[in-house]
Amino acid sequence: MKKLIFGLLMTGLFSLTNVNAQDANTTDDTTYSKWQARFRVIAVVPSPEDDIDGANVDISTTLVPEVDFTYFFNKNLAAELILATTKHEVEIENGADLGYVWLLPPSLNLQYHFYADKFKPYVGAGINYTIFYGEDAGDIDDIDYDNAFGFSFQAGVDYNLNDKWFLNFDIKKLFLKTDVTLNNDSANKAEVEINPLLVGFGAGFKF
Repeated sequence: MKKLIFGLLMTGLFSLTNVNAQDANTTDDTTYSKWQARFRVIAVVPSPEDDIDGANVDISTTLVPEVDFTYFFNKNLAAELILATTKHEVEIENGADLGYVWLLPPSLNLQYHFYADKFKPYVGAGINYTIFYGEDAGDIDDIDYDNAFGFSFQAGVDYNLNDKWFLNFDIKKLFLKTDVTLNNDSANKAEVEINPLLVGFGAGFKF
């Protein structure tokens, strides 16, 4: 179901991009703002693909606020820094409650922006470093998550309301794995892929 939703969202996004980008190469948009900031609400949908102690892992979806800052090297090439923190409930399929954990995954993406009238679609890729903190072990004595590097892909579109303000829709896929250790026992250590999908909508301004 998550793959279907992701596919539909990507299809719709790129259909919109194709319709509005036909004259992008002929648009003389030589003026641009060096900086922009966005404020979004994002849905973080993990897609765990491994198990802990032989049982499949379930990590909850969460909805959180997010802020990001983008610096433009020129009118097309930019770097985006994404800041948000999320709380997730963790369970395994045998019913054991593994409590919850907070994730702080600052991400830096390199983007390419297209210009098509009021629509400005973009694509990007980059890296992130996820910090796991505030763990609650739930039904067990102790649980530990290793901080880890990951990488991401994104696609999105800005819609200019005026010279300063714009709306934004953005999809990101993070590829992230961590080592999870139960009860301080290396025999109960497992590598878990989290691989969340991030879908966000919000507003931004240029400065």
